[in-house]
Amino acid sequence: MVNKGIYLNGDNGGTFLHFGNYQNSCISDPTLCGPEGITFSFFWKNQEAESRFAIASGGKVISNGFSVYANAYAGYVEFYTRGNSKRWRANINIPGPFWTHILFTWTLTDGLNIYINGTFNTSDPTGNVSMNYGDPYPDLVIGTGNEQSYGHYVTGAFDEFVIWERALSPEEILMYYKAAIGDTLTYPTTTSVPKEVSSTMQTLGVADVSYSIITKLSEEIHSSQDPVPMLGFLESLPFSLPNKTIPHDTANNFTQAFLKSVEEVLSSEVAREDEESTPVVSGLIETVDNVMVQMVSSLDSSPSPRSLISLGGKSFVADYSLMKIPQNYNLPHYRFPMQGKNYISVPGEAFTMQSQTTIVGLFYHNMHNYYREISPLRTRINEAADFKDHKIQVASFLISLKVEPSPALSVNLSGAPLIKIVLTHILNRDQQGQALNQSNKVFLYCAFLDYSSKVGVWSNEGCVRSGGNMSYSVCLCNHLTNFAILMQVVPMELTKAHQVALSTISYIGCSISIFCLTITLVTFAILSSVSTIRNQRYHIHANLSFAILVAQILLLISFCFDPGTLPCKVMAVLLHFFFLSAFAWMLVEGLHLYSMVIKVFGSEGSKHFYYYGIGWGSPLVICVVSMTSALDSYGEVGNCWLSLKNGAIWAFVAPALFVIVVNIVILISVTRIISRISSENYKVHGDANAVKLTAKAVAVLLPILGISWIFGVLAINDHALMFQYMFAVFNSLQGFFIFLFHCLLNSEVRAAFKHKTKVWSLTSSSIRNINVKPFNSDVMNGNRGGASPTKMNTWDKSTNSANRIDLSAV
Repeated sequence: MVNKGIYLNGDNGGTFLHFGNYQNSCISDPTLCGPEGITFSFFWKNQEAESRFAIASGGKVISNGFSVYANAYAGYVEFYTRGNSKRWRANINIPGPFWTHILFTWTLTDGLNIYINGTFNTSDPTGNVSMNYGDPYPDLVIGTGNEQSYGHYVTGAFDEFVIWERALSPEEILMYYKAAIGDTLTYPTTTSVPKEVSSTMQTLGVADVSYSIITKLSEEIHSSQDPVPMLGFLESLPFSLPNKTIPHDTANNFTQAFLKSVEEVLSSEVAREDEESTPVVSGLIETVDNVMVQMVSSLDSSPSPRSLISLGGKSFVADYSLMKIPQNYNLPHYRFPMQGKNYISVPGEAFTMQSQTTIVGLFYHNMHNYYREISPLRTRINEAADFKDHKIQVASFLISLKVEPSPALSVNLSGAPLIKIVLTHILNRDQQGQALNQSNKVFLYCAFLDYSSKVGVWSNEGCVRSGGNMSYSVCLCNHLTNFAILMQVVPMELTKAHQVALSTISYIGCSISIFCLTITLVTFAILSSVSTIRNQRYHIHANLSFAILVAQILLLISFCFDPGTLPCKVMAVLLHFFFLSAFAWMLVEGLHLYSMVIKVFGSEGSKHFYYYGIGWGSPLVICVVSMTSALDSYGEVGNCWLSLKNGAIWAFVAPALFVIVVNIVILISVTRIISRISSENYKVHGDANAVKLTAKAVAVLLPILGISWIFGVLAINDHALMFQYMFAVFNSLQGFFIFLFHCLLNSEVRAAFKHKTKVWSLTSSSIRNINVKPFNSDVMNGNRGGASPTKMNTWDKSTNSANRIDLSAV
């Protein structure tokens, strides 16, 4: 026994309270309570350091019941009914090791209501569908879970455990609590209060007023579907508080209950996390500030009028601190919160202290989530309006400080004293990527919600960002209100001159490439009867040329269509397919080069089948998958191409990067072999020109392997302007380089063309029976036309038999 209550310390003594079996009763099965409901009441001194069930009762088989669960920091009360699979649950804040009165009522119509120390605390009026089987045992126990194994026990004291088989009214609850603690006041003896008994109503005090306000707010939350009436009620809430002093405990209970109601508003459908919810959230912030200002001014300071009165706590919505400071009090400075990286500080010289001073500090936990996209035109931030097409996001927690009377601050932001605000940035992965992207310019604003126009509008007037980096910001302001850091990300754009220059290069280069690729394809078609041009390598060249030709023609045509139209969407799909096909055939070029120079694998027929599968089949599969999953990402924003916002662009970038990496590896391997052979030939024969073969080979292979696309990866920001020009030149002229190195300057093609010309000449002269000398490639034989063999032929001699490699691809 302790203080006329029972002290339980089960872990050391194995003690708990067992009240017997309540099978098929209202205590173990709430559905049997009827419309009157049930009430449980007890005093509790919690000393628990772990999570335990404090009170539990259930119904065997049908598994109904209730439980109270708590630890040293928080807990909950839960009712469950198996018949309709519903659960009512409400969280409670359990005080420390001092007597606290807990009372909860439940009815099927009103749900669960919880009262702490005679004052309404929280509720769950509707419940929700749950598959929780509840408590299967009908025993009523205190101090342990109702599992009949009784393995864990609560440490704490209980007293006056009372059960009413009906739900008590708020007036009866307050009356019982006052009587239990020995506070005798006049209360009505019935549950209903006649309107004419005004004197009796006045004796109920501020607790009843607090309860009526919270009840009204809860009704508004669950009945209102339109934010406008909700805001109207919220704005009137501060004026509903009593004009008399409020005891410390009552003020604390009211504050917790009020913030709990605000939490319900935020979690309701009224406050969705979109642009439509911002008026509701802004109204909530203003209301919370006003209610707290009214609360601190009403705090009862009569016990010690010359002492500092403070009230603080935490909730899901915000951490709060209320202070009432007497006149002439020595306050060197004030900081809120006292600990942590986020805070507001007021220098001591700003406080006049010529009268009583009140301070309200609020640190909001989740309000920033409701300001994801703010239009710059809906703010009073002039710098942000210069980039009206780029939305603003809140990049920190919201913090608020109100001081009455207002502190004396410098009008000039370069003077003193000023308010100092330090806020760390909280960015999600997308925001971090945008902020760290060097192609973007990031603007950070120290801003506050300005209610001068009766609607919260973000403004930075009277504030300046004086320090910080991408992780935090330091602000100086000459006024107090609620503050946050706003972030605006603006992509850096090229100057008009550079845009025109790059566009001109692209148009001219693509036009030249289209012309050259057309000639290349016609040349390969004409010479297809010649054996050396009929081989697999020139089939690959032809397919690559065709894919690039069609892609560049479609690219020029796509500039004529507006984004969002059906033709633009079709163009985006075709561009995706043909550019992927171009990269696929570049991969085939690399694989074929690898098979001839480094490692021979597969027969000609099998390789032919695989090559066409890679070149045309794999792009088709990627496009079909991309269209099936993200068709809306084609040709919607900016141009007739894939969207950059939702990740659809990776359906092109990922395969392209894969091809570039593979071809770079192949190019390095081939270059090493050519360099080794060239150096050995130089040592044996002293032919210095052979060393140049490596550089020539690289120049010839670059266009067909697509290595020049690496400049597109490097050209990611304005600081790499040179790479943007290199990318525009080399990729728009890719077709020209293919024509130059693999058609116009290619010795096999030139020899085949001479051979074809001779055949045409003989045919036109009607010479039918002449013996035409068989044609052999000068590259294959290592000869120039009309010239004697060079020393490079030593590659085929026995002294270098290990180097007999087919270099005709080079």
